[in-house]
Amino acid sequence: MDLLVTAKFIKEQRKEKGLTQAELAEKIAVSEKTISKWECGKGFPDTSLMLPLCEALDITANELLSGKKLNEKEYKASAETNLVELKDKTEKLSRFLLMIEWVLGYFVTFSFLVPVFLIVFVQMATWLKVVLYILGFVQVLIGLHFCMMIEKDVGFYECEHCHHKHIPSYKQMYAAMHMGRTRYMKCPKCGKKSWQKKVLK
Repeated sequence: MDLLVTAKFIKEQRKEKGLTQAELAEKIAVSEKTISKWECGKGFPDTSLMLPLCEALDITANELLSGKKLNEKEYKASAETNLVELKDKTEKLSRFLLMIEWVLGYFVTFSFLVPVFLIVFVQMATWLKVVLYILGFVQVLIGLHFCMMIEKDVGFYECEHCHHKHIPSYKQMYAAMHMGRTRYMKCPKCGKKSWQKKVLK
């Protein structure tokens, strides 16, 4: 997908429909500035806005991603290409988010050890030790929750027995024993417990 090609296509289709940027913006509940940004190639509609935009311009999502009107033969070929590109981008984003999870996890752990070190080795009032411990503990809880959010929503867990891929609930994840991103959980399909690995595909 070429942003500039798509930007030109959006502009052409808007004009073909006889709409101003303001009118198109009103139709899909965004600002005129957002439409201008798309038509300049400085952004692209997110997934929640793609279908409303396509409906307003009387085009398909595949044509929007391709940046041109497609005949039946081109449509099928373009759909395959767009799906592969989308899958590739999704996997790259998933790997990046999982890397962020590791960095955040290490940072939170380290930042908890600092107040613990101070509490143990530095002389201070008891109330200050308690405050430092509580602040460190709360920070760990918040940080680990964000790590869990990333881990839950990126990719799938694969059952060791039936190879069913699923996304567990937060309750399942919090209750499961784990080693890194491998968790001991019950498979919703076969009902067996196993060490399930995180997979992206």
